[in-house]
Amino acid sequence: MTDLTVERLFADPPLTGTVPTELKFSPDGKFVTFLRAASDDRERMDLWRHVIATGETECWLNSKQLLAEDVSLSAAEKAERERKRIFSKGITHYEFSPGGEFSPGGEQLLIPADGAGYLLDVASGTLNRFTPPDARQTDFKFSPEGRFISYVRANDLFYYEIETSRETRVTDDGAATISNGIADFIAAEEMHRFDGHWWSPDERHLAFTRVDEATVAISQRYEIDADSFNVIQQHYPFAGEANAQVQLKVLDRTQDLVREIDFQHTAGDYLARVTWAGNEIAVQVQSRDQQELFLDFHDPRTATTRGALAETSTTWLNLHDNFKSLDADRFLWTSQRDGHSHIYLYSNGEPQQLTSGVGEVNEIIHGNAERVLFTGWLDSPVEQHLYRVDTTGGAAVRLTEPGGWHEAIVDRAGARYLDRVSSLTDPGRVLLGSVATGTENAAKPAEIAPQPLAAEHPYYPYLSAHSTQQLGTLQAADGQTLHYRLTRPTQVGRAHSFVVSVYGGPGVQRVKNEWPPLVLQLFAQRGIGVLELDNRGSSNRGTAFEAPIHRAMGSVEVQDQVVAARFAQSLDWVDPARIGVFGHSYGGYMTLMCLTQAPDVFAAGVSVAPVSRWELYDTHYTERYLATPQSNPEGYESSAVFPYLAQLRGKLLIMHGMADDNVLFTHSTKLFKALQDLNIPFEMMTYPGSKHGLQEKEVSIHRFNLILDFFQRNL
Repeated sequence: MTDLTVERLFADPPLTGTVPTELKFSPDGKFVTFLRAASDDRERMDLWRHVIATGETECWLNSKQLLAEDVSLSAAEKAERERKRIFSKGITHYEFSPGGEFSPGGEQLLIPADGAGYLLDVASGTLNRFTPPDARQTDFKFSPEGRFISYVRANDLFYYEIETSRETRVTDDGAATISNGIADFIAAEEMHRFDGHWWSPDERHLAFTRVDEATVAISQRYEIDADSFNVIQQHYPFAGEANAQVQLKVLDRTQDLVREIDFQHTAGDYLARVTWAGNEIAVQVQSRDQQELFLDFHDPRTATTRGALAETSTTWLNLHDNFKSLDADRFLWTSQRDGHSHIYLYSNGEPQQLTSGVGEVNEIIHGNAERVLFTGWLDSPVEQHLYRVDTTGGAAVRLTEPGGWHEAIVDRAGARYLDRVSSLTDPGRVLLGSVATGTENAAKPAEIAPQPLAAEHPYYPYLSAHSTQQLGTLQAADGQTLHYRLTRPTQVGRAHSFVVSVYGGPGVQRVKNEWPPLVLQLFAQRGIGVLELDNRGSSNRGTAFEAPIHRAMGSVEVQDQVVAARFAQSLDWVDPARIGVFGHSYGGYMTLMCLTQAPDVFAAGVSVAPVSRWELYDTHYTERYLATPQSNPEGYESSAVFPYLAQLRGKLLIMHGMADDNVLFTHSTKLFKALQDLNIPFEMMTYPGSKHGLQEKEVSIHRFNLILDFFQRNL
């Protein structure tokens, strides 16, 4: 039996293998492309392709061809990567040239890398850089017909005409506080709108955002590195304070004319989503209190606007990307208006509900006049599948194999799908399946680039010591079902210590029938059991499960994690006096709340990058659940960690990146001072230069060695 070490977990080759990511079908349907980590560098991604007809798989483009020796990212690139949680290097995104009137599509591949834009000729393999050598760009995007590529440089929007190699500048007012064509901080970090410009289908119009952050108060954020100390003048929109001013503009290329679209219903409304529906711009507008959501259509040719629908809630409305235009009179939409996310087909303004019951539609993958393909769950929230439902009615049909967590990609025709699936016992596979009229007609999916968990797999030497997780359920105080995932120690005896690993925040689901993080095995092999539980307030369960945290965070979430800890104490192999808790971000906040609100249960905890007071977090996220500090001061006070610190009795380790621009380092410095004033001992570890994710290899190794040491010393 080979013991797993922290150093090996973060070394190369990756222990989970190199399971493909960023899967795509080529427009002509002849091959499948994907990104895969290099065998000698887990952080560097190369581009691969699989020829469907022959089954051959090859490395198509080694990213070393695109990377400079010494890479220095621009501020815009760093922000884009942090918001999108991109922690790898090399090729992190690519696009096929789309088909249309001017081309069949797929002849070229757009590859942004190292701040530059490249075009790969698919037939010849020729790679050409089309952006200037002395400039760095972000937010590359093909136009729908494939004639143009748009991008942002120094906060201004440009587009490049491929046939003539001519670059056109759309805006010229980019500045320190003004950006064009890129998503602002709130849009990207909290609304998950990562785009800031959108082409019309006929390529005549290019809609884009203009963001002015001058209205946002400046936060003096310290960014401390190993060799430098900088004070960053960050425009951070604290809860209850001003947001950036966001305008929606549209360029008419034929007239070289830019017009502004007045999208707001009320001052302060958010520009939540933008896409095109034929010749109209479909805009989703969310109210500042997030209890109203409007879908409006704007015609830039006639400067007219029509409202398509409005959603309301007494708590909050979750944003989604499931608007799909079918034609001038029909579109698909998902809504939680009956308590769960379901699909509605709108025809001439009238909705027809296509799915119903307990279950959640997470993403509409493909839709046409006859059928809709979507991912979600209809049986159990711990498994996600691909389904088909007909627009004429009838029950949804599951297309993916039973078991596991499935993430699907569908080809342009909606005829075939790629299924990236893993389970508690399978690190991950990619299957190529057919969407048939009935499951009885569907051929068994074929595996692409298989990596069986056999002798050649990197994790095989550690397999004999692997602790396979178990799924189960508990019950919350209000009777709702709580799902957990349990990792037992490799050698189960008696009186083991135990750790509750928690995130606990809204918008996230941790407990799934998927291959769990291998860091859990580090605990198991050191004799520590681990339990993860999705408490009330977490996602993918419907509005009744999420709503209890409204206007009071850190309440029912803690109650449910105590239920998890009490369950652990009931196990005959657990020492009930040696229960710890560990979490990152919202999980770091939950660690503090569990230690202070249930000091008789939790004996030790590790809090990583925690929120300590919600007034110090941003508008869109915080106000969604707590409203503003002005309208809900009691809720903000009860949701902070400070009122409970005097009750802390357990051992505490706090970790934070010293360049965190999301949960600012201020959260921890205020916490340090409050604990010191109360004369409460604690341990701390700060990481110079690290942002919120703390993803650097050396930081990860140090962090988890320290966490394991802390729990072994204190439990």
